[in-house]
Order: sequence, then C-alpha cells, then structure tokens
Amino acid sequence: MIDIAKLRGKIAEKGTSQAKLAKTLNITPKTFYEKMKKGIFTNIEIEILVKELEIENPIEIFFAN
Repeated sequence: MIDIAKLRGKIAEKGTSQAKLAKTLNITPKTFYEKMKKGIFTNIEIEILVKELEIENPIEIFFAN
C-alpha cells in the first residue's frame, strides 16, 4: 500500500505538481489523481516517480503497511 501522505509531501517538497508528474508519466492529470486516490502505480511509474522526486527510501512510501 502506498503512503499517499508521504508521496504528497515529497511532491510538495520538490516544488512540483501532480499535473507535471502526470505529464512526466505520460498520463493525464485525471489518471494521476485517480492513481493517487487508489494508491496504485505500476512498477515503471514508481521508478519514474522515485527518480523525479529524488526519493532516497522508496520502500517507506511505495511499500508502506
């Protein structure tokens, strides 16, 4: 389960927006919002988010209990 609060924190910390990340992932902002709401991203999307947001410990965000 993805820790959405921590992911949102990383997005804000990086000074970007969900819409910009959606563009980076090649999906619509609406799709990105839905993925955030459900907490479901593909492995490729997770890899891109980790790189774009410079997440040092992705396990605590993308594999939270």
